[in-house]
Amino acid sequence: MVYFTADLHLGHANIIGHCGRPFASAEEMDRVLLQNWNDCVRPTDTVYILGDLIFRSKAPAADYLEQMPGRKHLITGNHDAGWMKKTELDRYFESVSLMAEIREGGHRLVLCHYPMMTWNNAGLGSYHIYGHIHNNTRDFYWPLLRQMDHALNAGVDVNGFRPVTLPELIENNARHRASL
Repeated sequence: MVYFTADLHLGHANIIGHCGRPFASAEEMDRVLLQNWNDCVRPTDTVYILGDLIFRSKAPAADYLEQMPGRKHLITGNHDAGWMKKTELDRYFESVSLMAEIREGGHRLVLCHYPMMTWNNAGLGSYHIYGHIHNNTRDFYWPLLRQMDHALNAGVDVNGFRPVTLPELIENNARHRASL
């Protein structure tokens, strides 16, 4: 299986209030996010993490990464630089990049932490999978993103706080758009 996720913010207590996450503490959030990961991801599965995996955690990144099975690919986000400097990335990730283009389920996918206005083969039905905005629908870009059916938010805040497959990502994003 191939999964996508973004913006876990493991260890980051302030993200709970910022995004209205249903957790009483960073410890509870981390426990649930890791449990959800382990409930679906197997060691042979592939997971694309579209940035902001860990932020302001008191624990070393290795403490989290050791608990996260799967062949992990990190698309870096704006909050990843700090923990990345202190981590043996090659030990935990198959790849680390700013952006990636892959094929999955017969679709071309362009992966980047940041949402983009256009991407390679956008006019030919390719998908853009992004993170960064969490569940934010208040900012100036949301009316445009809401209309872009092939731009998909992989953030945990709109995907049940777990990694999801491409069909689940498409379904969750359609439901999120329709709910607003």
